[in-house]
Amino acid sequence: MAISVFDLFKVGIGPSSSHTVGPMRAAATFAQALTDLHLLSQTRRVEVRLYGSLSATGVGHATDRACVMGLMGEWPDRVDPTSINARIQQLRESGQLLLAGSQAIAFNWHTDLLLLDESLPYHPNAMSLHAYGDSGLLSEQTYYSVGGGFIIEAAEAASGIAPTSDVQLPYDFSSAVELLALCNKHGLRVSELMMANERAWRSDEEIRSGLLHIWSVMRECVEQGLRDEGILPGGLDVPRRAAKLHRNLLEIGKPNVITSTLSAMEWVNLFALAVNEENAAGGRMVTAPTNGAAGIIPAVLHYYMKFNADACNGIDRAFGKGGNSYNRYMGDPQHTPNPCLAPLASGPYYAIRIHTGDLGSACGLVTDAQANVLNRDGQPIAGLYAVGNDMNSLMKGTYPGPGITLGPALTFGWLAANHITARLQAPATHTETPACTTN
Repeated sequence: MAISVFDLFKVGIGPSSSHTVGPMRAAATFAQALTDLHLLSQTRRVEVRLYGSLSATGVGHATDRACVMGLMGEWPDRVDPTSINARIQQLRESGQLLLAGSQAIAFNWHTDLLLLDESLPYHPNAMSLHAYGDSGLLSEQTYYSVGGGFIIEAAEAASGIAPTSDVQLPYDFSSAVELLALCNKHGLRVSELMMANERAWRSDEEIRSGLLHIWSVMRECVEQGLRDEGILPGGLDVPRRAAKLHRNLLEIGKPNVITSTLSAMEWVNLFALAVNEENAAGGRMVTAPTNGAAGIIPAVLHYYMKFNADACNGIDRAFGKGGNSYNRYMGDPQHTPNPCLAPLASGPYYAIRIHTGDLGSACGLVTDAQANVLNRDGQPIAGLYAVGNDMNSLMKGTYPGPGITLGPALTFGWLAANHITARLQAPATHTETPACTTN
């Protein structure tokens, strides 16, 4: 599957990859083709016809505006979103469109941009463009916007054959299962494997600079979404919420619902909302891999970059860990400058669901080093294990520091699981079924 990361993550504008980004690319492609075919100077009029979903929901998704901007020679990754309103207004007032950015032609918004109540075969997101000269039709092309900002021409759609690439990837795969299998086979992380594949298209410097550009657009999209306020376009009078929620999260001292239930997810959700509102407003953003899903990856990355940097400096803006002498006394003195806080470094990482309780125990079932429960004679009871509060405390009733019950529970849980696995894989010499009691 020869798809580059730069195919999946594309700089564009909102509000839709299929109804805004794709149509703008199609119109810009058509305008560029007129230039390449030396037909631009002969063109006197251009007609845009929208079909199916592009027609039915085109105005709400700014499809009409995207097509016009594309005809002007603008591309989704380069157009200035803040200039679109003024340029559209100027076109409506003057009736002049600067085709491909250089050829002035007459353009009537109502007769040259048609939203038709019909569908074309192959895909509901269809559009056709027609260029006319003094003697009639000069060129025409039909495009299908198939999602994620991708477009195909009518001939490609009619063939039924997906476009292919001649690029040979060192690690070709067509599913997540195949991707993980290749990683296991070659001892590579997903990021390492994908980097090796990306080198089939471009150099390491080009890859890294391209990724940093994508990240810079994602970051600015979040920041812009946290600043902008007012009503979102679309006619439904939906107010922006991200800026106000951001202020609430920063005002931790005030007794309101947001700050009193502050958590990491509050911030991640805020960052995703900021991107979503920028997308709805037609702002600059990154398809990841579509506009509808564009908030997730920037939100997670923004949270990591914001709070991991704070962790390096010993600052916990969200929870205040290590913010008083008691916290610091209970922390790890090897971590500086904040004994209660450390940045995430290299992996691998593991996650475990924790259900906290209000009771700890100092005494419990006696076990050996493999978490086997021992009988009164000190012999292991075959197949019976205990960890956590159900096992006798290693500390003999003392409480030297935080996590003293959690640590042994995780450690002996791991030891018990390994011991059980080894017993199940060994030749059968017993009849009992291993069991484990945990708390």
